[in-house]
Amino acid sequence: MAIERIRFSIIFLCSLLVFFSCKPKEAGETAGETKEATVITPVKVTTVSGGALSEYIELNAVSSFLQKSYVKANANGYLQTVNTYIGKPVESGQLLFTLKTKESQSIGNAITILDSSFKFSGLINITASGHGYITQLNHQSGDYVQDGEQLAVISDMNSFVFLLDLPYELRPYVLQKKTVELILPDGQHLQGNISSAMPVVDATSQTQSIIIRVNQYKGIPENLIAKVRVLKNEKSSTRSVDKAAVLTDETQSEFWVMKMIDSSTAVKVPIKKGIETGDRIEILSPVFSDSDRILIYGNYGLADTAKVKIVQ
Repeated sequence: MAIERIRFSIIFLCSLLVFFSCKPKEAGETAGETKEATVITPVKVTTVSGGALSEYIELNAVSSFLQKSYVKANANGYLQTVNTYIGKPVESGQLLFTLKTKESQSIGNAITILDSSFKFSGLINITASGHGYITQLNHQSGDYVQDGEQLAVISDMNSFVFLLDLPYELRPYVLQKKTVELILPDGQHLQGNISSAMPVVDATSQTQSIIIRVNQYKGIPENLIAKVRVLKNEKSSTRSVDKAAVLTDETQSEFWVMKMIDSSTAVKVPIKKGIETGDRIEILSPVFSDSDRILIYGNYGLADTAKVKIVQ
């Protein structure tokens, strides 16, 4: 009986093994086959719109005083009084320094004691030669100075300008204009008049200094960098798209957009772009209709034909 039971168990186990090994595979499953999932990218879309478009060039201009007068000592002696300080506005003829000559300092009141009718003080008044601001002060009261030594520098207020470093190839866009807009770092906007161009070009940067005069001097400090906006091109009516919708290659020689051809498929469409502003790019070709949907988000890195899903 024991042998029969063992034989029955062996037959039963063999039957189970044959049954499971002969079970058919599910539909679609074959040896070495893997399922590939379809990648669907969430995107946002925009449309091509019409309207006016303007392209500007932004350059840097530095504030400067073109004329400066130098206050100098006219004798050897000691500065007895200094009636100015850096940044002080001065007028032509205003007293700045009082100089006591070396001889007067040495002799003292001896001459006056010997002859009271001979009024000798040995004091020399030094005045401002121009109208402007004290931008440099070289000596203080009590200093000994020599004849011809510089005491201070006065920047002529009437010579205040902005110097624009203009790349030579951009001359046609700037020199043909009479006025330009200057934007200061604090957001203030000034109207500037193009006065003249310096007759020299920097050998390294190949830029030419353009003199821009402002209508009214408003206490702007020297060496302040302002932005100059120059209109390069404008069109009253053209077709443009949001800048984020335009893609390009590494060399920026080819440009394209991703356009929806149905509810779930986007394809690559090469374009030729024109005017480019801060947030819009003009599309010269091909011609898009107002109903064409262009990808604005999720478009980077997509294949020429891609499955997408439009999200809000």
